[in-house]
Amino acid sequence: MKFVDYYAVLGISPDADDKAVKVAYKKLARKYHPDVSKEPQAEEKFKEIGEAYEVIHNKEERAKYDVLRRNQQNRAQQQANYGGSYGSSQNHYQQGDPQADQEFSDFVNSMFGGAGGFNHGGQGRTGGARAQKGQDVEIEFPVFLEETLVDTVKPIEFMLPQRDSSGRVSEVKKSLKVKIPAGSVNGERIRLKGQGGLGSANGPNGDLYLQIRLVPHPLFDVEGHNLNIVVPLAPWEAALGTKINLPTLAGKIQLTIPANSQSGQRLRIKGKGLISKKGKGDLFAVIKIVNPALSDDVSKKLWQELAEKAHFDPRSNWSKS
Repeated sequence: MKFVDYYAVLGISPDADDKAVKVAYKKLARKYHPDVSKEPQAEEKFKEIGEAYEVIHNKEERAKYDVLRRNQQNRAQQQANYGGSYGSSQNHYQQGDPQADQEFSDFVNSMFGGAGGFNHGGQGRTGGARAQKGQDVEIEFPVFLEETLVDTVKPIEFMLPQRDSSGRVSEVKKSLKVKIPAGSVNGERIRLKGQGGLGSANGPNGDLYLQIRLVPHPLFDVEGHNLNIVVPLAPWEAALGTKINLPTLAGKIQLTIPANSQSGQRLRIKGKGLISKKGKGDLFAVIKIVNPALSDDVSKKLWQELAEKAHFDPRSNWSKS
């Protein structure tokens, strides 16, 4: 089986990142898809592109392939330096390297089974192909804070890479209903066995991993299993005390604001945070005093009267330092 430069197949440089690899693959797959292209070798080219993508987009397999490729280049350069039959390192893929061809053949057999994913030198995927587990797939799964309070079933749609019996790789849409357990936290991974890529040669399917991403809430900030909510108060509410309807994830509750409350003061509401294995977290109401805009003379006069009668100096402690 002759050595194939997968980077050349995809038309990318060896240092191309994941995004560039995917863009190149999609562009070429569309161009050479047998249902679209009229070129006589389109199907073989399509299979070759699919195999190249299978290797290059997989970090572990790409690393193995890069070692083979470097060895191939080094041997070709040595042959060129000593006047060997390989010629320059720039054309060693065309002129051949028996050792590299054998290493490449072993590599492809170990990854795809049998004689590889596409027709190398007339050999196809035939009997003797080794069972291969399908590709594991990991996707980010957004979850709202309210959905973590109880077990929740959510629908999910995602694109799954699949290789058919002829070696062609394509992406198909898959839909599932997923149970999100109560108390799920940001970054948690949920494994769905057998819901990943299809196995080959009767091999098992890969697994699907969902990484929980808690959607930012407009009112609550997450701190472990506790929640913080900023409570705006008018100056007189903070000074005199009041009762307010406080939002929680489970609905509104009445909260008593004590007199003489200060900005930054935290009031703890027990058991109104997120669920954890140890129980429920708490909700902290963080007070923020908001001054009204002085939009008329009456309001301004009231503030002036208060300033004159209160005899309050918030910086009185400065004189003690």
